[in-house]
Amino acid sequence: MRYALGIEYDGGGFLGWQRLTPHGVDSADTLQAALEGALSKVADAPIATTCAGRTDAGVHARCNVVHFDSAAARSPRNWVMGTTSLLPQAMSVRWCQEVGDDFNARFSARARRYRYSIINRPVRPALGRQYLAWMKKPLDAGAMHRAAQRLVGEHDFSAFRTVHCQAPHARRDLQAIRVWRDGDVVAVEVQANAFLHHMVRNIVGSLLEVGGGSRPEDWIAEVLQARDRRLAGPTAPPGGLVFLAPLYPAECRLPAEVTLAPPGAGMDTASPTFPAS
Repeated sequence: MRYALGIEYDGGGFLGWQRLTPHGVDSADTLQAALEGALSKVADAPIATTCAGRTDAGVHARCNVVHFDSAAARSPRNWVMGTTSLLPQAMSVRWCQEVGDDFNARFSARARRYRYSIINRPVRPALGRQYLAWMKKPLDAGAMHRAAQRLVGEHDFSAFRTVHCQAPHARRDLQAIRVWRDGDVVAVEVQANAFLHHMVRNIVGSLLEVGGGSRPEDWIAEVLQARDRRLAGPTAPPGGLVFLAPLYPAECRLPAEVTLAPPGAGMDTASPTFPAS
């Protein structure tokens, strides 16, 4: 039987999702290792997982999706409650659902959505600081939003990928991007068919150059066309980034939060502070 799980986690204490670290070390301090260890205990047999988004160290998830196969006679509730009871406090299984053998958490996803949140005030945050980047300089969220629209569409995003990115090519379809302010918090929400390594954080780092007045709005388009990472802004810190969800076709019959919205539906308008409901 194949199962899909919705996973929520605070990535601050982990080396990222993938069990193998960038140094090629099979590390127990990863989200994948923690989840597979808990699932294996519930199944009383080794369990291997495949996830929709292999988030980096320090990046959080509201609902990452994984799939795994098991012959163990366990109900979806058993998988949710039993696995969560064995996970670190910073990680939980939100839901479990039986899926077809052709479902793949990574390859069945048609889009992925991230949100980056910045608290923009002179004083550093105390509450919620692990889910917020901090910038003292006033930001023009409107200018950031207008600049970001230059990135919409299918492009070569080489200017916004890390030099360590192992993707065979840099073409991605950025389907929507939105920047808005809610009080002291400026949020950047982006949806694409897939993302390159550090792509969201590099886009945010460049938009901050525009929002802070160091660069004009048209500069983002110039950086995109140049396809040169050295011309873009710095990589934004990981703590402000939340993987909201992968999105699947309706025929996968997964919960609404990970199902593609009908054509014409807008992006998530929930408050940019974590966690969003």
